[in-house]
Amino acid sequence: MNGRERVLALIDGEQVDRIPLMPITMMFAADQIGVKYGQYVTDYRLLVEAQLRTAERFDIDLVSTISDPAREAGDLGAKVRIFDDQPPAFVESDALIADKAVLSTLKVPDPASTRRMLDRIQAVALFKEKIGNERIIEGWIEGPCALAANVRGINTLMLDFYDDPPFVDELLTFVTEVAIAFARAQRDAGADLMGVGDAAASLVGRPIFEKILVPYHLKLVAALRAMGLKTRSHICGNTSKICEARAALGYDINDIDSLVSLEMAREKMGPKAIILGNIPTVAVMERGNAEQVRATAAECYRACGPNHIISAGCEVPRSTPIENMDALRDYARSLTPALA
Repeated sequence: MNGRERVLALIDGEQVDRIPLMPITMMFAADQIGVKYGQYVTDYRLLVEAQLRTAERFDIDLVSTISDPAREAGDLGAKVRIFDDQPPAFVESDALIADKAVLSTLKVPDPASTRRMLDRIQAVALFKEKIGNERIIEGWIEGPCALAANVRGINTLMLDFYDDPPFVDELLTFVTEVAIAFARAQRDAGADLMGVGDAAASLVGRPIFEKILVPYHLKLVAALRAMGLKTRSHICGNTSKICEARAALGYDINDIDSLVSLEMAREKMGPKAIILGNIPTVAVMERGNAEQVRATAAECYRACGPNHIISAGCEVPRSTPIENMDALRDYARSLTPALA
């Protein structure tokens, strides 16, 4: 099986030759070709080159367009700082929708007429040109809570959940429409899998997640599935209290960060949920050794069982030793059909 076949077979409940390997590599990938991260996030050709080099070197089953959370918000007009060699950052003190009235003036953009969303679409198209069906091609969008926080300001949004629920609903409706339009453009360019990053959702309690955010995730998942896309939910941080609710959203793959017990996640999410993770990014991937990486990966597999994808809990740090990534690759390769 090649990487694309392996991931699709797992999602479709079919036999796989081994458990897929799908770590998030961004700054680590940029370093593999010696480019500054500011270049990686602004030039799709460099992102593609770095992802391909990394995937080939470590036998990773996907290539991904994930890079930073500022593409949609920046193209909507949010102030974003692009740095030389670190991820872009929002100017939190000057949020795009600091004034609620601004929301009514915003329109869902055509991603093909933007700057940074278009760059990601071009990355998907170039992946398709270069690798065809060899590996899963992953597009990426910001989830409802994350994009709302990116345009409103995360601290202000957290207050809005209590102070102005009708405004939050209006805001979430708008950002979900933006996400759907962006996903469709990436699908059209050749994406197989759509990653949905919603890290801000880990900061709300279970009542807010279930009452306010779940309906928008359900709408998003339904739209992505209607496009023929496979889906991946990435909510880093401690999502212990919302694992059961996440399982009900219908994402094909659920990323679980290292702050969450995989045993608990499996119990709450059920035996059929595909769980990705959750090797600690710093304690094991960056600061551990190859033996610790293999042992922790094996423990994650033991906790999850066959509906599992090997990965760190979140992004592989850029200073992760090559030997540790080699160990992750070698562990994945060691899972024979009988074990997988």
